[in-house]
Amino acid sequence: MSKRKNQKRVLIALGWYDYRLHRGIEGYAQEHSWSLSANMAREKIVPWGWEGDGILAWLGAWDELAEFVERQNKPTVDFSFRRPHLHFPRVLEDHVHAAQLVADHFLSRGFAHFIFYSDAANWSYDERGSAFVAALDRAGHSCRWLKWHESPDFRTDRDQWKRKRAWLAIELKKWPHPLAVFAANDQLALDVLEACDHAHVAVPDQVAIVGAENNLLAPDAMHIPVSSVDTNLEVLGYRGAELLDRLMSGKVAPKEPIRVPAASLVARQSSDLLAVAHVGVARSVRFIWEHSHEPITVKDLVGVAAMSRRSLHTAFLHHLGRTPGQELHRVRIERAKRLLGQRDRKVEAIGQDCGYQRANSFCVAFKQATGMSPKQYRDKLLL
Repeated sequence: MSKRKNQKRVLIALGWYDYRLHRGIEGYAQEHSWSLSANMAREKIVPWGWEGDGILAWLGAWDELAEFVERQNKPTVDFSFRRPHLHFPRVLEDHVHAAQLVADHFLSRGFAHFIFYSDAANWSYDERGSAFVAALDRAGHSCRWLKWHESPDFRTDRDQWKRKRAWLAIELKKWPHPLAVFAANDQLALDVLEACDHAHVAVPDQVAIVGAENNLLAPDAMHIPVSSVDTNLEVLGYRGAELLDRLMSGKVAPKEPIRVPAASLVARQSSDLLAVAHVGVARSVRFIWEHSHEPITVKDLVGVAAMSRRSLHTAFLHHLGRTPGQELHRVRIERAKRLLGQRDRKVEAIGQDCGYQRANSFCVAFKQATGMSPKQYRDKLLL
C-alpha cells in the first residue's frame, strides 16, 4: 500500500512518436517503479484533468499539447527544442555528433562534392545541416544546402511531390559526381533515392545517400537499402526519464540541454562507394575495411598497394587528407565505438577485435582519439 502511495506518476506527452523513445522511458520506469500515463499523441488527445508528479514531453508542432504541459506547472523534461521560449530542461539528440559521423563516413570514402537536403524549417534539420556544413568546412570542403521549402518551385498542393521530385532530380544532376548527399531524415533520403531513379542517376555510383534516425521499415528489403544514422532514441528516452526523476526529487535543473550522442552510422548500399580514383589508395582502403580487426600494419598496406611507403603516404594525403596509419587508426576506433554499443562485449575482447593485441594499447589509442576511456564512452552511449 505504501509503495502505491509513494509511486511517482509520470505523463508521457509526445507530439511526435517513436517506439524507441517509449522503450527507453519504459526501461527507466520499470527500474524505479513509476506509474506511466501515455496520452495518445497520434490521436491528438490532450489529457485535460490529469494529475501526477512529472511530465516527459516532445513539444513539436502541436500547440494545444504545449499549452497543456505549460499550464500543469509540474517538473517537465522536453525532448524537443521547437519552442525555446518554454524554459523546460531538455534532453536532445546530439546533432553535431550525428553530422560528424556522416561527414567522416563520406570523407573516408574519398568524396569531394557534398549536399545537405531538407524540406522544412525545423530546428533539428537546421542543427544537422549546420553541423554537417561545419564539419566539411573543417576538412577543407564546401557543402551545398538544398532547401525545398525555399525553392521557387515550392508548393503545398496535391502535386507537390511530383514537383519536388522534378526539382530535386535537376539539382542532383547539375552538381559534379560522385556526389555525397546527407538527407535531414530517412524519409527525405527516400526523396533523394526516388529522384535519382526518376532521373536515371545511379546510386551509389553517381550519388551516395545517408539519412538520419534509422527508422525506415524493412530497409534491407529495399532495392537499394539506405544508410542512416542511428540517433540513439532509446537512450534519449532513458536519459530524459533519469533527468525528470532528479527534478521530481527537488534537484536543480541543468542550465544547458543534455545532449545524447548518436549510436552509430548504419552503412548500407546507398553509400557503399569508394570515390577514390587512385588504384593504390583504393586497394589499401578496401584492405583496411576488410582487415582492420586483424593486427595489420602500414607495411601490409604498402604491399597491397604495390607502392613504396613514401609514395603511398603522399597519395593518401592527397586523396583522403590522412596518412595510411591515420586511416587505419580511424577505422579501428570507429569499429570500437560500434562494438562498445554491445553491452555484453568485454572491453579487452573489443580491443582484440579491432586489431589491438594488448588491452592497454587499445585503451590508450581510444582515449587519444575520443578523450574518453572505452568504459566512459560505453557509459555515455548506453543506458
